[in-house]
Amino acid sequence: MRLAVAITALVGLMATFAYAKTPYHDGTAEVIKPTDSRNPLSEVVSGYDFRKAMIRDVQDDDFANPAMLVADHGADLWTKVEGSAGKSMSDVFEGCAEVSLDQVGALYPRFHEGAGKVMSLEQVINMCRETAMGADPYKWESQDMLGMTAYIRMQSRGERVAVTVDGPAAASFERGKELYYTRFGQLDMSCAHCHEDNYGNYVRADMLSQGQINGFPLYRLKWNGVGSTHRRFRGCMKNIRATPLAYGHEDYVALELYLAWRGNGLKVEAPAYRN
Repeated sequence: MRLAVAITALVGLMATFAYAKTPYHDGTAEVIKPTDSRNPLSEVVSGYDFRKAMIRDVQDDDFANPAMLVADHGADLWTKVEGSAGKSMSDVFEGCAEVSLDQVGALYPRFHEGAGKVMSLEQVINMCRETAMGADPYKWESQDMLGMTAYIRMQSRGERVAVTVDGPAAASFERGKELYYTRFGQLDMSCAHCHEDNYGNYVRADMLSQGQINGFPLYRLKWNGVGSTHRRFRGCMKNIRATPLAYGHEDYVALELYLAWRGNGLKVEAPAYRN
């Protein structure tokens, strides 16, 4: 019975892709041509341009965008002294991150020389707290972590995404690519089925985007709140009836690196606003 239900759901989902693709933007979208020949996309377009004007208008107005309340909380935490070292995140972050604050949002995830591995921004924040501040780490999806992440990425807003995937980051990049095209769950679907093969098509009332992550963390109407990239990954896994991984899992970091690379050239929009 469960198999029959899964097959029925898959048939219904794929049937929605059969309709003719409608224009996914109103002609105002910034369409980026990838400069890396490895990018399978012929055009790179932010999720912002797949949303209706009423959604874009909210993101464009910092006074209307509810994600800014979370970023404001992060601004308060930025200068808050915590931990045994008597320091704030503003005192230690650039040294921990190994890049300037105004570039962090455009360059992460990245290979972190000190840690010897690819790290997400959330992981760097907690490393700073533990090693440089002597403070307890934030829980991944807590308001404090979301606030700090939103505030830091907002400092790069308008910068072009430019993650590096060669050299020591290459293994993680290849793992992320493998995961992107791997079928998971009862619906036997991969990321590519929605966000590469069918962007611009509708699934029920929602138009599929390219799954770009240049706006995270972002406020999502479905969540009625702000969430991280890894929360979105976990939601996708649940949608295709697969078992989600833990926040911060190395596979999710690898997938995040690969997705960020697919969006190289897009502007950092964090904190964005979506359906």
